[in-house]
Amino acid sequence: MGPSEDVLTSIEICAGAGGQAIGLHEAGFKHLALVEIDPHAAETLQNNIDNLNDWSWERKYCDVISGDVNNFSPIPPDGGCESDLRKAQEYTGKPLSRGDLDLLAGGVPCPPFSHAGKQLGKDDERDLFPRILELAEALHPKAVMIENVRGIKDAKFEDYRTYIEARLASGWATHPVTGVREYFPGLEYTVCQWEVLEASDFGVPQLRPRAILVAIRNDVMEGIEFVWPTAKGSPKSAFKALEESMNRRYAPYLKMGGDVARLAEERLGQWKEKAQAAESRKDFGVAPTLVGGSKKHGGADLGPSRAKAAWALLGVSGVGVANSHEESVRKKSQDRDLFRETGPMLTVEQAAIIQGFPSDWKFSGGKTAQYRQVGNAFPPPVAAAVGKSIAKVLHAARERDRHNRVVEARLPGQAAPTLADSTNDLKGASA
Repeated sequence: MGPSEDVLTSIEICAGAGGQAIGLHEAGFKHLALVEIDPHAAETLQNNIDNLNDWSWERKYCDVISGDVNNFSPIPPDGGCESDLRKAQEYTGKPLSRGDLDLLAGGVPCPPFSHAGKQLGKDDERDLFPRILELAEALHPKAVMIENVRGIKDAKFEDYRTYIEARLASGWATHPVTGVREYFPGLEYTVCQWEVLEASDFGVPQLRPRAILVAIRNDVMEGIEFVWPTAKGSPKSAFKALEESMNRRYAPYLKMGGDVARLAEERLGQWKEKAQAAESRKDFGVAPTLVGGSKKHGGADLGPSRAKAAWALLGVSGVGVANSHEESVRKKSQDRDLFRETGPMLTVEQAAIIQGFPSDWKFSGGKTAQYRQVGNAFPPPVAAAVGKSIAKVLHAARERDRHNRVVEARLPGQAAPTLADSTNDLKGASA
């Protein structure tokens, strides 16, 4: 099979459990590769691709690469035939070449810039901005999308942001390693700035601001405008998001009768009262930011003291993560999971609801590993919104180039009179 002009291809690094991949998939992108170092998250990606009907294209053509992105080689070195893209070549019909890819995306690790961390930025060993810039240079995709925490927009990281933009678009910047101010020729991209998008503006029942950088190749942007997505409707409350799953979790105990049923009814009623009351607050009862944590720390919980206090206002105990609904029934762990005076703990499945994952997306590994995958994810609806804005530009560029080829093929004097009108239409591609 050869490449189709109707297909938008993507490669995503630091893919995690698939939050960004799901969103870009919804936006119309087909993944040639998903690269993730955590083995549990890589297994999550592979299992869902293998089992979900909507991912049949990726099942055939996408390489899920479990390993360090620093060792990822998407293009054969020195003109050879071998690269890390094996299945993808069944679609492309040849090794990937520079300029072939439509989108390079990555939610590079956020701890270097997170307000919850030490904010070491470029001095943090987990900073993978240099790597995504190397890949952008090697692949020269039509668009680049980089996602991170809001903290990267802080004033202390202004020089680093300027350096990243200069590497992509050209300009003067201070080199983060040498400290010397120099001119960078750039990679021929138009940088569409850093935009902070709030997840709750896109139907995610969580306050989760994310900083996103979009850069589009100059030849693609010619005559076309990129427009950032805007908020869609009123925020969705944690109560509305979780009500169905909470009812399902308490249902087996409500059917038992006696003291167990009375306690279940009382605890479910307490949760509903608090969660519904929160809807009248100025934040509409939206959940606080989920915190995934790291392997260096202990078991999973819903974040630091401030986050736990915010969850308490929603009737949820943030001291840990509950067993799944089925496990709780089997292990009879309802006293721990559901019947605390401080409220029920969330299951991994409920955390995924709060993060905006589709209900059929399943997570691999133990409970703590699963929760960390969810808590560290990029909310799929936000990725979808940005992805659709990028896709509109790429589709408009293809239509423009197709039109220009037709015009160039005409004999002198036969050029279509509607060329100017068509060009004007393309400028608002993302409106």
